[in-house]
Amino acid sequence: MINKQEMDKNQTTPFRVIVVDDEPLARRLIIASLMDHPEFEVVAECGNGRQAVDAVDKLSPDLMFLDIQMPGLGGFDVIRSLSSDKMPAVIFVTAFDAFAIDAFDANAIDYLLKPISEERFSRALGRALVRLRQDQASHAEKRNLFGALNAIAERVREKSEAQTVGQSNDQDERKISIKDGDSVMLVVESDIDWVDAAGDYMCIHVSGKTHVIRSTMHDLLSRLDQSKFKRVHRSTVVNTDRIVRIQKHMKGEYFLHLDCDEIIKVSRHYKEVIRDFIDRQP
Repeated sequence: MINKQEMDKNQTTPFRVIVVDDEPLARRLIIASLMDHPEFEVVAECGNGRQAVDAVDKLSPDLMFLDIQMPGLGGFDVIRSLSSDKMPAVIFVTAFDAFAIDAFDANAIDYLLKPISEERFSRALGRALVRLRQDQASHAEKRNLFGALNAIAERVREKSEAQTVGQSNDQDERKISIKDGDSVMLVVESDIDWVDAAGDYMCIHVSGKTHVIRSTMHDLLSRLDQSKFKRVHRSTVVNTDRIVRIQKHMKGEYFLHLDCDEIIKVSRHYKEVIRDFIDRQP
């Protein structure tokens, strides 16, 4: 699991956030929720799409909470109006679940369905932190951002050949080891909802929490039960036991609705994996 103390130590400047929603109450609720997360600083709030475009151009925020349905310039119109070099990370906010697919197509970090629960909000922020820190780490002048995590990962790698923790003889109780400070957390494999890649790290999502380990996709897959864990994107693995609904998309892609309230996109390159999964169902 990401150690908050380590994250705070490595991050000296909060990520800059703007909140865009035509409803004042919705803006205030998001801003109030962000007050509990010092890793983020609200630098502007906007009541319409045109204000949002101007704020992004002037303030260069790292993250934008963006309402999809607004009079005039809607959320997707805002995205189309921004230049690629100014584009912040985006968490869409919507009152309608049908917009979730469009949000994923727009490469959003996440989407939040109104009314927003505290747990869902924190989960979206956790995902945003991983993405933003990954983007920072790609710049040479900020290459020490993951210093603490790199040190942990190095210790894990040095001991990896000698360690066999991570799997038990009981298939139902197979576990994955995650180094957290001076301790090792054992996550029951069957509890894992899905996994996605973030640079040289893998983000393991379990019951609303995100655990980060240094690993390649290939190595992590070799540790998981491949009869249940399927790769559905070059950077995403899903526990098929968590799938509750499969939605076909017009581009030949699929969207997987998981019982943890997540929607995962299946790329066209991996669509046969899902077709095979569907064919095996009784």
